Amino acid sequence: MNYHSMVLGSLLVISCLVVAASAGNFNQDFKTTFGGGRANIQDSGNLLTLSLDQESGSGFQSVNQYMYGKFDIQMKLVPGNSAGTVTTYYLSSVGSGHDEIDLEFLGNLSGDPYVLHTNVFAQGKGDREQQFYLWFDPTKDFHTYSILWNPQTIIISVDGTPIRQFKNMASNGVAFPNGQPMWIYSSLWDAEDWATRGGLVKTDWSQAPFTASYRNYTAQACIWSSTSSSSSCTTSSTRANSWMSESLDNTGQARIKWVQNNYMIYNYCTDAKRFPQGFPPEC
Repeated sequence: MNYHSMVLGSLLVISCLVVAASAGNFNQDFKTTFGGGRANIQDSGNLLTLSLDQESGSGFQSVNQYMYGKFDIQMKLVPGNSAGTVTTYYLSSVGSGHDEIDLEFLGNLSGDPYVLHTNVFAQGKGDREQQFYLWFDPTKDFHTYSILWNPQTIIISVDGTPIRQFKNMASNGVAFPNGQPMWIYSSLWDAEDWATRGGLVKTDWSQAPFTASYRNYTAQACIWSSTSSSSSCTTSSTRANSWMSESLDNTGQARIKWVQNNYMIYNYCTDAKRFPQGFPPEC
């Protein structure tokens, strides 16, 4: 669940351009989607904060659409009693058959750990949830959250440590996000009906406004526009970028196993009650 439905736009006839890795500027690269002044860009575009109060949350999205890329952003999450709040960072296309790569940070009672909820949608189908605790307090300082998306795989990483991989298994009939460009989104909003312990813990509005902070956005990616005659990200210039063919090496495989052995708290691929007839083929 997130706010991409609030910012649906017309999908353009599009083509691909390559953009080099560079530090982003929130004034230039993003726009507010809801919340008015609750989304606040500071420090000449180097810092962005989202706030939530009882009237509204807030959110932003990228100006550009992307077709494959490696996206990093540093976030500092809502401190203290953040129960009922959800802070998101994700890629998404639009429409009922949308693609999406989703990170949602579910708030907590003071002293309890945040839950990082991840999901992958392809052609409108999601239901691929994996959830993690983090090995640090994400409210004390900024940490880097990364999404790598290329034709072979999706890798979600935290501070350079991979926590999840979703491989392209289209040859086995598993839909993969590779046909629709996506925007970058983020939002901070109230989800007390389900976010904290299944909705058992409600938002304490005496703690409002709740605030999350963002900085150091970078992208190595293909920008889509209506002005180029290219139709894909398969030019020689994109092939020269290492992220376009990046995957997990043995070290990466060991690190993702460490995270999943020690910090994963839910994996749809092991939920036998949910899939009594057998697990999905990607599992």
